[in-house]
Amino acid sequence: MNVEQVFREERGRLLATLVKRFGDLDLAEEVTSDAIEAALRHWPVDGVPDRPGAWLLTTARRKAVDRLRRDQAYAARLALLQVEVSRADAPVTGSLPDERLELFFTCAHPALPAEDRGALILRCLAGFTTPEVARAYLVPVAAMQQRIVRAKKKIREARIPFRVPDPDELPERLPGVLQAVYSIFTEGYAAQRADLADEAIRLARILGGLISDREVTGLLALMLLVHARRDAREELLEDQDRALWDSDMIAEGCALAEVALTGGYGPYGVQAAINAVHAEAADFARTDWRQIVALYDVLLKLTPSPVIALNRAAAVAMRDGAAAGLALLDELADEPKLRDYHPYRAARADLLHRLGRRAEAAEAYREAIALAGTSSEQDFLRRRLTAVEEQS
Repeated sequence: MNVEQVFREERGRLLATLVKRFGDLDLAEEVTSDAIEAALRHWPVDGVPDRPGAWLLTTARRKAVDRLRRDQAYAARLALLQVEVSRADAPVTGSLPDERLELFFTCAHPALPAEDRGALILRCLAGFTTPEVARAYLVPVAAMQQRIVRAKKKIREARIPFRVPDPDELPERLPGVLQAVYSIFTEGYAAQRADLADEAIRLARILGGLISDREVTGLLALMLLVHARRDAREELLEDQDRALWDSDMIAEGCALAEVALTGGYGPYGVQAAINAVHAEAADFARTDWRQIVALYDVLLKLTPSPVIALNRAAAVAMRDGAAAGLALLDELADEPKLRDYHPYRAARADLLHRLGRRAEAAEAYREAIALAGTSSEQDFLRRRLTAVEEQS
């Protein structure tokens, strides 16, 4: 295991442990960074220790103590918070099996504005950079920086305790946690970082073992069905070699999707069902687009969103033709959240191409390339642009 892998695997766990110990998120972040910087100095010379997590934790604790000794005002403020921490350290029946998930639920506290909860989880606990969090929420980087600072300030001023929520508090906080876990997955999938996608799936499995909830099951099903296509993802769905899809993962995802829709509908369950329809088709030509459009109709009622409307338009294009899909996309042209969303430009380029409007398609692909957030996304779009230009 190389140093980068160690940091990816240990950072979130280290931060959660330090927050639980000291009860202060800013302090925990600072000494986590200090410990990683120390590791970058020592490990290339001494080698990665046998227990890298323990090394980082010991180093971070020492740096926290040093910092508190130097800053008496900080120490006095922390003493007030430590009362809450001590209470939280008492044994809790049915406590979460991963301290990161404990902190996930803490950051999903209802005292925080809904738009701040997931952002704080991604930045502090999942190790995302602020630009990555901003991209996940489709907002400017500066606005996201302000959101994260605001959330930390609220936790500090309201003295929100870092503890496992009581069982009756879990349902209220669960949607924010699920959104954060899914954002980890989508960011990992977009950046082709299998470690992040695998981590999100692992966290969803832990949640599923803790909470009997159809949306937890639906989220796990959705991620499995999407991740099953990872080895073929460099092509459009219609061009993918389905022999590269992970059949075991698909079988598990389809079974879970069915469970998630038993007795009711939730957004993750419906999205899982959409992906199950894709997965169960023998080939692209035999995809049941009528069923997929119907599922998107349900999803739009559950969670109205321009992104869902975009995906529905793409499905309508497959059911009713490219012109029908393009008309729906044009209706979404003024949606603020789609203005800098490269999949919107890419979808429009694809439909223009199918209609033979190659010059417009090429321009739309160029716009999508300029907006794409990762090199893998840009490379894929450049290949599509080249194909259009060669036909012109």
